[in-house]
Parts: sequence; C-alpha cells; structure tokens
Amino acid sequence: MKAIGTATFRPYLSDDPIGAEIGGAVKNVLAIACGICMGRRLGENARAALMTRGLAEMIRLGLARGAKPATLMGLSGLGDLSLTCNGLQSRNMSLGVALGEERRLADILGERRSVAEGVHSAGAVVALARRLGVEMPISAAVDAIVNGGADIDTTIAALLERPFTVELTALP
Repeated sequence: MKAIGTATFRPYLSDDPIGAEIGGAVKNVLAIACGICMGRRLGENARAALMTRGLAEMIRLGLARGAKPATLMGLSGLGDLSLTCNGLQSRNMSLGVALGEERRLADILGERRSVAEGVHSAGAVVALARRLGVEMPISAAVDAIVNGGADIDTTIAALLERPFTVELTALP
C-alpha cells in the first residue's frame, strides 16, 4: 500500500471481492434512484430515506452472495454509496436527475461520452436478487424505469404503497 498511498490518498485493503463488487454495482443503481428523487424535487428527506433503504438492499444482496457486512458498511459500500448518491458529478446521479426532469433516456445517453453503469447493471442486479430470493424493490424500480420504460410517477407510487414493515426486520 505504501507504493500507491500518498499524503492525500489513503488506500485500505479488503479480502472481500464479492462485497466490493456488490457495493460497486448496486450503488450505481441507487444513484439513479436518488437522481430521480432530486429531479422530481422530492426533497432531501426522501433522498436520505432512499439511500438508507437502498443500503439495506445492498446489504441483503451482499450477504446472500457471501459478502462480509463490514465491507458493505465500509468504503466499498456505504462510503461509495454516499459519494455517488450525493454528487452531481456522478454519472449515474446526474442521469437520474435528468430522468426525474422528464428527459428521455435515449436523449440523455446520446449526449454523453461517458457510461452510466447503473443503466446496464440494474437488470443484472435485479436478476441476481431474484435468483437468490432477495427483495430489492428500489433496484427493481430503477430497472423497470431504465430498462422497461416504466412511468416514473407510477413506479414511485408503487414503492410508496408497499406494506409497512419494522425497519430492522428488513435486514438479516
């Protein structure tokens, strides 16, 4: 680590590639959701709730694949999620904002030279979750919007109509 660490860059080691991969894929999907929330002007409380519930989805999927909880609560999970869901420099977040402002996905993607990975990983994340029997309603909603052409307002309403649960029972 000394070879790449500097006074302004501090790397950390991990022996959990599964956790790092799950965190890296799911945070992009959740950033699109947070961007939509911002583009629809739903407020900071809604975005904070979305990030929190999204983290629960990330942890459930990671644990089902054998990830370590500490990885998902660390830089590869919560840390990366926080950055990606709070910065308009994030390709996925900014794409979500544009979607939330009712721009068409094809137009948004056509204007970009960069890749918003969440568009492509949403389907894979949802398919993996389905295969493992993991409930991921936010990720499924993003997949339905970006890959299925679902109406954003209808999709948000469906998320809000889900049955009420005790928060801690939603995590393993």
